[in-house]
Formats: sequence, C-alpha cells, structure tokens
Amino acid sequence: MLSRWYRLGQWLALHLPLPVSYWIAERLADFRYLSSPVDRRAMQKNLAAVLGSNRPAITRASREVFHNFAKYLVDFFRFEMITPRFIAQRVTIVGRHHVDDALRQGRGAILLSAHLGNYELGAAVMARLGYPVHGVVLQHRDPRVDAFFTRQRQLAGVAPISVGMALRQGFACLKRNHLLGILADRDFFHHGVRLPFLGRSMSVPRGPALFSVRARAPIIPAFLIREPGGHFRLVFEPPIVPQAGADEAIEVDRVMRASLAVLERYIRQYPTQWYLFRDFENPGPWVIW
Repeated sequence: MLSRWYRLGQWLALHLPLPVSYWIAERLADFRYLSSPVDRRAMQKNLAAVLGSNRPAITRASREVFHNFAKYLVDFFRFEMITPRFIAQRVTIVGRHHVDDALRQGRGAILLSAHLGNYELGAAVMARLGYPVHGVVLQHRDPRVDAFFTRQRQLAGVAPISVGMALRQGFACLKRNHLLGILADRDFFHHGVRLPFLGRSMSVPRGPALFSVRARAPIIPAFLIREPGGHFRLVFEPPIVPQAGADEAIEVDRVMRASLAVLERYIRQYPTQWYLFRDFENPGPWVIW
C-alpha cells in the first residue's frame, strides 16, 4: 500500500507546479502530525535537546519539521527533473573545492551528513555534476518501497550501497577515488559507541571514522539546506583528515568527535530541517512514512 502512495505522490509531483505539490504535501504532513503521536513525541523529544524546555517553540518547530520532511519527499519524487539548469538556478554550492582537493589526493572522500535538509538531493546534485557518488542506505522492510527508492537514486546517478554490503563496497568505492555518502546522526544497529551529542549521551556509529582511518580518506561534512523560495544551499565543510601512523582506536575516537561537532552545529542552526522520527539517543531501526 505504501508503495502505491509513493507512486501517486510522484505522479502529482511531476505533473503539478512545485508550489502546489508543496502545499498538498504540507496538508498531508499536518494529518500525519495529528494522527501519529509516536512520531510527534519522538520529534519533540529530539527538538528539546536543541530548543530546551520551551514547549510552545518545540510544538511549532516539530510541526515545521513534518512540513519540511514532506517537501523533502516531493523533491525526491522529482529527481528526474534535476538538470544543469535546475542546479544553476536553485542550488548555491559552497566549499566545492574541498571535494575537488580531496579527490586530487586519489583516496576518495567520505561525505558525512545527518538526516538534515535534503541529503538525498545533495547526493543527486553532486552526481549530476559528474562526481562518482555512492550512498550507504538502509533497506525498507517493504521490497516495493525499497525498489522505488533505489530506482530514484539510480535515476539521479547515485549508486546505493545497502548497509549489509557497506564494509566491502565502501572500501572499494574509496579505493576507486569515489565519494561515499554516510549519515551519522543515529546508530541503527547497536554497534555504536556512546559519546556526548547535543548535551546527551548518544550511540554514535563508528563506520565513517573507521572508513576514514583505514582508507586514509578525508571526511568532508556536507549539508544541503532548504532556503526560502524553493532554493537550496549545498555546503561542504573543511575536511577532517585522518593522521597517518596514529593509533587506530585513538584516531577513530578523534575523528568521531570532530565529525559530531560539525553535525551538532548544523542541527542547532537548522533544527526544523532535522528529520529523525525516533529517539536519536538510542539505537534502533529507521522509520519512514
């Protein structure tokens, strides 16, 4: 059933003007907000780590998160419309030289992000610009929905790597001097290490730091932020470079902490574009509408 809703949403997104598609998506998000107390409470708990105990502000922000995530899905449905003209008119890219400099070193790079802004669109933009982009993705429990998401990513030129194949294929990707996209604001498989994050203790996935240290590939924090008027800003932060010859455990810890500091800064700056519908502090499976 969910796959049918996605296909219907895609048809509407491709045939209606973008503002109309966004408006419909926001109304559906309002319904989801009111009808799903589990999602709503989890989102408000996460936002409390950023906004404190200001309940009215948390309530307003959580509703806006639902709106922004609905628009994220509209953008995802429209991947076949990502053209050089779209990128030139709608996307401002900041810090692209960090990616180019890293690729000149020949060891690839890890594009590290969070469930923030529109990470899928950010990967698609880079692929459309000619960069070899791979993304580590979770598989949806419904194979038809999973096939839909895979098709959309491939349509944009992004090569998805399922989590189960991430170790082998991730290292192969970096060895080919490609870009490997990973989201690191939640541990989904109980394999993380607890570190401070947003004033709490969070189970942090070790994968990105391990890839970086063992492949000697830099981590480049990357975020695609939604801006007013249907525009976006794709930002690449200065790289976090692993130190050659350092003790692996110590270096992995350093890289993890440095990466978290950047993720935390962006989440605090754009809390209404942070899409985690389960408690970020504790590991567990991803939930998507």
